[in-house]
Amino acid sequence: MVARAEKATQAGESGSGAKRLGDVATYVALVVLAVLWLAPLAWAVDTALKPESDTTAIPISWIPAGGFTLESFVQVITAGGLLRWFFNSALTSALITLGVVLLASLAAYGFSRVPFRGRGLVFVLVLAGIIVPGEMLILPLFTEMEAFGLINTYPGVILPQLAFPVAVFIFKQFFDGVPPELEEAAIVDGASRLRVYWQIWMPLSQPVIAAVAIFTFVTSWNNFLWPFIVVTGTDMMTVPVGLATVQSSFGVRYADIMASAVLGGLPLMIVFLIFQRQIVQGIAGTGLKG
Repeated sequence: MVARAEKATQAGESGSGAKRLGDVATYVALVVLAVLWLAPLAWAVDTALKPESDTTAIPISWIPAGGFTLESFVQVITAGGLLRWFFNSALTSALITLGVVLLASLAAYGFSRVPFRGRGLVFVLVLAGIIVPGEMLILPLFTEMEAFGLINTYPGVILPQLAFPVAVFIFKQFFDGVPPELEEAAIVDGASRLRVYWQIWMPLSQPVIAAVAIFTFVTSWNNFLWPFIVVTGTDMMTVPVGLATVQSSFGVRYADIMASAVLGGLPLMIVFLIFQRQIVQGIAGTGLKG
């Protein structure tokens, strides 16, 4: 008995030591990956804070000989159209986010709770939109927007981005997990389908709404291809499209280019840092993993 107890103790210590070693290895790996991810961002910020003459100095140094300066940020804000691009991106992204949440949740409620002929087939066709490359739709969408006279307008930028099959799938995954007794009780009390959707399903879906809204906002803010195609004037440019013109506007001025990139990505970083808990809770609520 004593021998068995000693062997069990040794096995437990061995397992505990292996677990601690595994935890240390995991921690080290995560630190290395974090450093590799942060290094380009840190270099971009460092370059933006350098005088232009120090951005191409040899040997390369993190600390400029002339000291750090905000000159590039001032130059970008005053000489470029960055503030206008910020407004355009904020407006279009906010409206796209609102439209996607509303349309995707309505569609998902129909697929999840409203029985109709061919429901499964229609849902499969919606999901098929996930695998269709966006580049294939550029020409027909542009032709359609041109026919309606929406080129270089906010509706022209917004409307084609309202179709978001991933959002429909996420909402449906959540709706499928809500007890149907809630809806049945409301219908028995005389509530309509629309009232059930608005007063029961949407309040219950707040974590998922937050996750979809943030994901949609980030995606629409970063979208370059469609705004680049449909926008023809500098006053209608969004941040990604405007940043693509920075190099031609300033010439090869690395500090100005990096300052524009840092300012363009700053709102998304702030949004993610503020709402990262809602993102995790929303994805967890859908039952999706990985």
